[in-house]
Amino acid sequence: MGDRLWRSLAAWGIGFAAATAGCLAPVATMAETLSGALVRAYNNNPDINQQRAAVRAADEEVPKASAGFRPRIGAEVDTQLAQFRKTTSRFIGPPTDVDDYPLGFSKPTGFDVAARQYLWDGDHTLNLVREAQSRDMAAREQLRNTEQNVLLEGVVVYMNVMRDVAILDLQRAHVRLLEEQFDDANERHRLGDVTQTDVAEVAADLAAAQAASYSAESTLIASIADYRRTIGVEPKALAPAEALDEPLPKSLDRAVAISQVEHPAIVGALYGVDAAALDVNVIESRLYPTVEAKARVDRRYDAATAAIPTVPFIASLTTKAIVPIYDGGLTFASTRQAKETLDQRGFQADQQRDRVRAGVVSVWGRNQSAANIVAATRELIAAAATVLEDIRYQHKLGQRTILDVLVAQENLLRARIQLVTAQRDEVVSSYDLLSRVGRLSLGGLRLAASQYDPKVHFDQVKDKWFGLRTPDGR
Repeated sequence: MGDRLWRSLAAWGIGFAAATAGCLAPVATMAETLSGALVRAYNNNPDINQQRAAVRAADEEVPKASAGFRPRIGAEVDTQLAQFRKTTSRFIGPPTDVDDYPLGFSKPTGFDVAARQYLWDGDHTLNLVREAQSRDMAAREQLRNTEQNVLLEGVVVYMNVMRDVAILDLQRAHVRLLEEQFDDANERHRLGDVTQTDVAEVAADLAAAQAASYSAESTLIASIADYRRTIGVEPKALAPAEALDEPLPKSLDRAVAISQVEHPAIVGALYGVDAAALDVNVIESRLYPTVEAKARVDRRYDAATAAIPTVPFIASLTTKAIVPIYDGGLTFASTRQAKETLDQRGFQADQQRDRVRAGVVSVWGRNQSAANIVAATRELIAAAATVLEDIRYQHKLGQRTILDVLVAQENLLRARIQLVTAQRDEVVSSYDLLSRVGRLSLGGLRLAASQYDPKVHFDQVKDKWFGLRTPDGR
């Protein structure tokens, strides 16, 4: 019985090594790669899709603002169906209803068409268009930031599933080992080789291992759910993944410098500053005079009378200048408010720069230490495995207790789980660093997929004068 136990212990050690070596590759045949998963997320993730719709909606602000450059045309048709007048006689008798047109005029009917065009509006429309363009560019940067966040989340959920699969395999292998040890301890207790306390110690470790296995299974289920939410499909077989190296900056100073120029959160904040500055100009333009031209055609179809022998037709072209004098202080207060908002946007941009820089420094440290942690954990595993082997041998000679063996097994298990976690962290931290500098994208990762170009929709709608349908036909 003792020989069978030691053979099972040896097999358990081999199983642990295989599980750890394959923790980044649960199944290799017809596997889903990390690149493939990220392409799925890029094409199907609802967070990205809703932000793309938000950018398309922001695109429409430009033709809305451009409407101030274009004429406004309206038509009006009127016809009076009936009108009655009630008069009261001075003499005794009932009141009399009298037609409102006692002199023979017909009920009035006619139409007019008027067109109005601003010749100059104090550059109100020009600044409004520029502000809309800045806000649209800020929305594009928000889209780019959302894409980065989703791609990083895709890496996290991918590696979480791989980590949790490996940990569950390790926990289940540990349970199987303890079940064999428990059976062997019961048999040896029956033969009088060990005490009831030894059997109870193995039973306690077995119960703890079973609880840990159930917990690992629950964690894996949650990770699978997160994978489905982010990637859009259930994880089937995930291929090995490696940490990034080539796309990453080679020094911390370089990483910080790139982030301050390219990170979409910073670029978007700067576009917000531009929009706020233009908003000041938009409000100030209310203080400037405006000049407009108006063309009008008016045709009446009332019946001619002796006083008006022909049907009236009037056409006119007029210009008008409007000079604002005082609006109760509304424009002055609004301008001051807009200037304070401009200062606020500037402070927010500075704050965003500091946040991005702090994030780069933090993740740089984690990424630099990730490989060292993996290497150190491998050494820890080798040492723990050696200790376990020695304690097993000493226990076989009667120099160690079963408790010593159980403790050594638990130490090796924790070390192998630590390695699985460290390998996961090494991959995630490398992608996280690329995200912090603002380069986590299809191009930055060289993924084989068609990249969404927000400029296509913008070019389709920026000069549209008519049409209710969106460019995609809705």
